[in-house]
Amino acid sequence: MSDTLPLTSVIIVNYNAGDVLVDCVTRVLQSDALLEVFVIDNASSDESMAKLKYACGADTRLHLQQRVDNGGFAVANNVALAQAQGEYFLLLNPDCLLEADSITQFVELMQQQPQTGMIGALVQNPDGSEQGSSRRRIPTPTRSLVRVLHLDKLMPSRFAEHHINVGVAEALPSKPIKVEGISGACMFVRRNAWEAVGGLDERYFLHCEDLDWFMRFRAQGWQIIFAPHIVVTHLHGWCSQKTPIRVLWYKHQSMIIFYQKFFRQQYPLPLWWLVKLSVWARFSLLSLLSILKNR
Repeated sequence: MSDTLPLTSVIIVNYNAGDVLVDCVTRVLQSDALLEVFVIDNASSDESMAKLKYACGADTRLHLQQRVDNGGFAVANNVALAQAQGEYFLLLNPDCLLEADSITQFVELMQQQPQTGMIGALVQNPDGSEQGSSRRRIPTPTRSLVRVLHLDKLMPSRFAEHHINVGVAEALPSKPIKVEGISGACMFVRRNAWEAVGGLDERYFLHCEDLDWFMRFRAQGWQIIFAPHIVVTHLHGWCSQKTPIRVLWYKHQSMIIFYQKFFRQQYPLPLWWLVKLSVWARFSLLSLLSILKNR
């Protein structure tokens, strides 16, 4: 471990992550960076925290907190952010696996770019393919309607700039680039930027709190960077497999909050109602598909 780099506070919010939580934290503690680790448990009903205590509880860098109720992802992260001592924060999903030098690479890149407030990694599937959300465009209501209506597929040349997940549509860059958004599963944040922008909006129970943060960071002049040389493996959806419809509900409910907060005044009322109708129609369709798949 190097003590020449500034302290990084790693924050992991757990909810029934099972064995992958132990894998995630073990990987973090194997980092060659100077760090402290907060695991905030949102009233899990499985044995994930007990297993973590058994496997890693003796490490003094690890701080475990078990909440009696599940207040949501944003609330749990804000609890840890208020306690963290690091110059940088890494908000990490419990189903993400870091490389040993990932945090060091984040720190070094952040030190080179004083206007950067947040950095995201190349988030990969277990097979090594890039997850589309690694580099993202903000899903404005217009872009979302294009996506729901599949206009980007019907007329790809006309709607090329409406792809939300850039990783699906564009080749991997050879060096770090500025983006509108990164994967919320792995966000490396500068303390000074967090102090200026504020914490996650706790009105979001699950999903879209990262999009909200991206909007606020960029509005205050902080750059968001995608770093293709920093690799993180994300076992996507592991924590939501048992309650897919509930997760879908929170996701679509959060989209309404997000649109209302940032875009409501930009759209006439009839179009705004069309946006809301499209969001809930999409929720209904995906819920039905989920039920049929389980049967």
